[in-house]
Amino acid sequence: MAGRPTSPRPLSPHLGIWKWQIHAIVSILHRITGNAMALGAVVLFLWWLIAAATGPEAYATFMAVATGWFGKLIAFGLTWVFFQHLCSGIRHLIMDTGQGFDLATSRTMATATLIASITLTILTWIVIAMTKGI
Repeated sequence: MAGRPTSPRPLSPHLGIWKWQIHAIVSILHRITGNAMALGAVVLFLWWLIAAATGPEAYATFMAVATGWFGKLIAFGLTWVFFQHLCSGIRHLIMDTGQGFDLATSRTMATATLIASITLTILTWIVIAMTKGI
C-alpha cells in the first residue's frame, strides 16, 4: 500500500526556508526585465500606432497620458528595466567566458549590476530633465 515515505531524509527546500541570494535575484530579474521590455515596447508601440491611425483625438489622448505623470512613471520604470537588463546581460556575458563563478565575485557582480542600473537610470533622467525641462 502506497503511503508517506518513512525515510528520514529531508524534503527539498521550499521558498519558505530557502535564503535568497543577490546573484539569484539578479539572474531572475534578468529574465523578468527582458519580458517587461518586450511587453512594454509592444503595448506602447501598438497604442501609439492605433492612436495615430484613429485620428487627432485618440492621438491627443495618447500624448496626454504619455507626457503626463503616469507616462513619465512608466518611462522611468522602462528606463530602469532597460539598464537592469543591459547590466545583467553584461554580467551573464562575463560568466559565459567562465569568469566570476566564485561566490564572492558573483555577489560583487550582482550587486554592481543593481547599483549600475539604478545609477544609470537616475543619470539618464537627470539629463532628460536638464535638456527637456521636465
